[in-house]
Amino acid sequence: MSVKTISIDDLRRMNGSEGLILLGCGGSLDEWVDGINNMLTEDGILLNGTRFHDCSTFEHEGMACLLFPFCDDVKLNAGKLAMWRLQTHGNFGGTWLSDYVPNRLGGFVSGTEKTQKPDCPLIGQDGNIFNLMGIASRTLQQNGLAYQAKEMCGRIYGSDSYHKALDIIGEYVNITSVSGEIAEGDAPDEKIEMQFGGM
Repeated sequence: MSVKTISIDDLRRMNGSEGLILLGCGGSLDEWVDGINNMLTEDGILLNGTRFHDCSTFEHEGMACLLFPFCDDVKLNAGKLAMWRLQTHGNFGGTWLSDYVPNRLGGFVSGTEKTQKPDCPLIGQDGNIFNLMGIASRTLQQNGLAYQAKEMCGRIYGSDSYHKALDIIGEYVNITSVSGEIAEGDAPDEKIEMQFGGM
């Protein structure tokens, strides 16, 4: 069994889908999926020998999370699952996909709608990574992307190098110079590090 990794943007494009999300799933994700499937089977929630499959993992607010999607071939006792989710909330932080995305990620977007990266003038600024992070965070917030700003900062705090931190910033904003020039390829990393010498 393999658990595929998805992004926050992937989750936001799952409008019309439903599933169970568990928070803080550390260690082997395959073992988590097997363990939850076994637990739900023993509790009479999974029916007719069916099991959750095609589960996904994503990272949010520094936690590894698991999505157990509700598919046509997964037979559930919905009432028992709702009770199980409430009873185990202290252990697993379980929530529904339809609650998590609107309340934690800013809502669903259509499958064709693209999340636009705003331009952010970083080349020519003080190269301290916390200064660059602050500028990028403000840019995201000013463009109505507060949840991406929070996610970006959390990932930067968890990174272990200047280059990785810059790569993360580049995933959320288009790095430009203060003159408005959009940097190409790996140029932002090189120009900023050459100018400021890293962290």
